[in-house]
Amino acid sequence: MRELRMGTAEAKFADMIWDNEPVFSGDLAKLANQEFEWKKTTSFTVLKRLCERGLFQNQNGTVTSLISKEEFYARHSESYVEEAFGGSLPAFLTAFGSRKKLSDKEIEEIRAVIDSMRG
Repeated sequence: MRELRMGTAEAKFADMIWDNEPVFSGDLAKLANQEFEWKKTTSFTVLKRLCERGLFQNQNGTVTSLISKEEFYARHSESYVEEAFGGSLPAFLTAFGSRKKLSDKEIEEIRAVIDSMRG
């Protein structure tokens, strides 16, 4: 996968694919028209871009993912932390927490995630 970044419209379109796959490209264009008021050509242009990035494939008019939504967002998050915080998750959490206070529930959920990652 070459490019991990997506614009807002591309991300919503990708989510639509992940939520409906396998999906015929014509049906995808109809969904995009209903959801975003896109013309068919716009849908096919965005789909082609996402396929070129290695996220999806369009074989014989059927669109499927090459990478799961969860895997994409995990890689995207790792890339962001690497680029913006030198790979330091504590630095990311410090920056995040400096503007938003976490609830007790969120803190417990984060602790549970950390505990599950211990090797």
